Amino acid sequence: MLDLNIDIRLQRGSFPVEMAVRITEPVSGVFGHSGSGKTTLLHCIAGLVKPDSGHMKLNGEIFFDVAKKQFTPPHKRHIGLVFQDAQLFPHLSVLNNLLYGYRRLKPIQRRFELKPVVELLEIGPLLERRPGQLSGGEKQRVALGRALLYSPQLLLLDEPLAALDGRLKRQILPFLRRVRDVGIPMLYVSHALDEILYLTQTVTLVDHGRIVGHGSCLDALTQADSTELADGMDLRNVWEVTILENNRQHGFSVAALGKQRIILPPAPASEGKTAIVSVRAAQIALSRQRIEGITIQNQLPGRILRIVSRRHGALVEIDAGVVVVAEVNGKTVGDLNLREGDGVYCLIKAQSVEYPDG
Repeated sequence: MLDLNIDIRLQRGSFPVEMAVRITEPVSGVFGHSGSGKTTLLHCIAGLVKPDSGHMKLNGEIFFDVAKKQFTPPHKRHIGLVFQDAQLFPHLSVLNNLLYGYRRLKPIQRRFELKPVVELLEIGPLLERRPGQLSGGEKQRVALGRALLYSPQLLLLDEPLAALDGRLKRQILPFLRRVRDVGIPMLYVSHALDEILYLTQTVTLVDHGRIVGHGSCLDALTQADSTELADGMDLRNVWEVTILENNRQHGFSVAALGKQRIILPPAPASEGKTAIVSVRAAQIALSRQRIEGITIQNQLPGRILRIVSRRHGALVEIDAGVVVVAEVNGKTVGDLNLREGDGVYCLIKAQSVEYPDG
């Protein structure tokens, strides 16, 4: 359960911050460009920064209320934090880092035990090492484990993958999904929208110290009044598919996407298993009818749910058994006379499909 109610104002040097939002989804992302105020928001939630005015409540508990002269210090909020540099204690072993917050809890407060968390994050071989002997990805897994063992009522992740290269990001993403699935509410902050969409479809948009949108990506974009922020988003479709066939000889896989089938590059999962796939909205074309004689084999029929205008085009949301979002230019919308409720085909090249954790 999560019910986070925020309405705060503060001045950070010459940068005014004024944020108001209510977040009730158990896993939510916070997206914005560098310097937009994302980390300031997280620090206010954690109690590391005290707002100048306003109020904040988490699950009915008042953390801050200027009218009531109430401010709960960080150590009494029971919130877990994971930063991009892990911030492990260098003089402690991995085991003692993991148990740092756990040992300070009463037994009745402990939701997780050491062994299951170690197995979840696959860090058993690391327990006797010091942080200086770990790779960046290993440090982040230990930091996640330490946060879980603290049994927080809310887990805040501030750009946890920003310092890692692409290879390490792909290694850590599945562990983040595992952490998400254990049931602790999460707020995931990133300037990489693909990371957020890998974990959740709910996003809070932050721009110039203000919250300008909240909800699904398209819902948030329709609320946002910042074309600069919207145009800078690398919007992707992230789907879970079931692998039906792995044809290694010809280098492709076939998967079930909702009730439809989709051809993919060779999958990292075996037949019968699930995999996460990602396709950029800008790489999905639309057609009024099925097209014969072209190399695009994925032509998924669907119906337009809505069209969201952008400065340089439009986002088209389609119900194709799963929700598909295509990014097209404004001329295409006019030439095809696209309208809500119309039937279209979503054209997706197999090679445009990516495996974010593969």
